[in-house]
Amino acid sequence: MQTNIHPTAIVDPSATLGAGVSVGPYSIVGPGVEIGDGCEIASHVVLSGPTRLGRNNRIYQFASVGQDTPDKKYQGEETTLVVGDNNVIREGVTIHRGTVQDRGETTIGNDNLIMAYAHVGHDSLIRNNTVLVNNVALAGHVEVRDWAILSGFSLVHQYCTIGEHAFTGMGAAIGKDVPAYVMVAGNPAEAKTINAEGLRRRGFSREDIAWINKAYKVVYRRGLTMHEALDALGELREQSPVIQPWIDSLTSSSRGIVR
Repeated sequence: MQTNIHPTAIVDPSATLGAGVSVGPYSIVGPGVEIGDGCEIASHVVLSGPTRLGRNNRIYQFASVGQDTPDKKYQGEETTLVVGDNNVIREGVTIHRGTVQDRGETTIGNDNLIMAYAHVGHDSLIRNNTVLVNNVALAGHVEVRDWAILSGFSLVHQYCTIGEHAFTGMGAAIGKDVPAYVMVAGNPAEAKTINAEGLRRRGFSREDIAWINKAYKVVYRRGLTMHEALDALGELREQSPVIQPWIDSLTSSSRGIVR
């Protein structure tokens, strides 16, 4: 596959481009950028380094990927952005590199859709198969786990975690961790129910969804302390392994969970 760089694009000599990469008009690929095979960079994109893109990513116009963080503690240290494979990064998205105060790296996994004007803050970790809808804003140090969907204009406070298969309603303002499978909405965000429709679409059986609904009621409907809820979830896990992400969400939470 032949690399195709538009004549008006600026590609730093230190940048590395794989086979079949295309770079559109007026885009800038800065020093320390590595672009994997088959990536498509549209017009007017700015890629700053150190940044490493995997294979078959598509970045749309006016995105800024791999820029320095505006965090006032950042003093120009060399930090990184690492992006996996098969991601779609739409118009106007901004993604910042990490800081030495944390992991030094912002990480995006595979098969994610980051829609127009979303922002991924420094040191965030986006895992796999997630969707960030238009204008989602993630502060620094946020983790979004597999298959989570954040609706448009959702705001996530720093150090929060969005669990596997979770769903946030439009404009949700999230200041605490969202457990796996849970749907939240509002400002401040509150837990509403489980993400049953999303689970059905991903092939969860009716039985699995019923077990997840039981777990939701344990945490949100029975008035239990967290210790009591974990004990009850442990009993459910013995009957269904789909309860394990619930338990992981609670035991790994550092900010407390959305109620």
